[in-house]
Amino acid sequence: MADQVAIVTGASRGIGFAIAQRFVAQGTKVAITGRDADALAAAVKELGGPGVALGVAGKGDDAGHRAAVIDQVNDAFGPVTTLINNIGINPAYGPLAQLDLNAARKMAEVNLIGTLGWVQEALRGGLAGGGSVVNISSVSGVRPAPGIAFYGTTKAALIHLTEELAVELAPKIRVNAVAPAVVKTRFAAALFEGREEQVTATYPLKRLGAPEDVAGAVAFLCSPDASWITGQTIVIDGGVTLSGVVE
Repeated sequence: MADQVAIVTGASRGIGFAIAQRFVAQGTKVAITGRDADALAAAVKELGGPGVALGVAGKGDDAGHRAAVIDQVNDAFGPVTTLINNIGINPAYGPLAQLDLNAARKMAEVNLIGTLGWVQEALRGGLAGGGSVVNISSVSGVRPAPGIAFYGTTKAALIHLTEELAVELAPKIRVNAVAPAVVKTRFAAALFEGREEQVTATYPLKRLGAPEDVAGAVAFLCSPDASWITGQTIVIDGGVTLSGVVE
């Protein structure tokens, strides 16, 4: 994968950072984004610094930020070949009947519309010549997830967006998704902190996910080994969706 130039959004830590690490280990030039400039700078240093990694701070639902990232990547590394849409927010917890609609709009803007915006910009930045897109969905997009239902709704829509893009952008560009269950990151902490043993007991493989579990699947989908795979969603869940409901 040494000839690839990747953008990984929301990658100063957690799943996004693990994906960036995997890419760098395989020789890919990587640009990472996030809202915290200091956290991004630290992540870039850990990835290997200039010449290997580039960090651009900003908000994923900001069209100006997306355009600036593409321009900086083109200047630093050349045309984009790989896009990993990892940004996702979940600012509300509770039943849909009581959901703040402004929070719902924000989730849709970032998790879904922002993802489409990144794809459009990446096409302008070189992806149109051929490459791969992987969208980070969630098991809450494939099974009911009480308490985070609207987040799951946006992730379900993201899976359908993946399928639509796979049809529209073929044959030069492959578009796939992954749908992780609970991965031990700061973002998912509210889903397991203080009750990790209880949560883990519901997983047939008896552990929660690690960011590296997702990174491995993403790297595969972007590699030549997956050259005949598009429009698919790989569920990465330790078997928990076999129970039907995601807690």
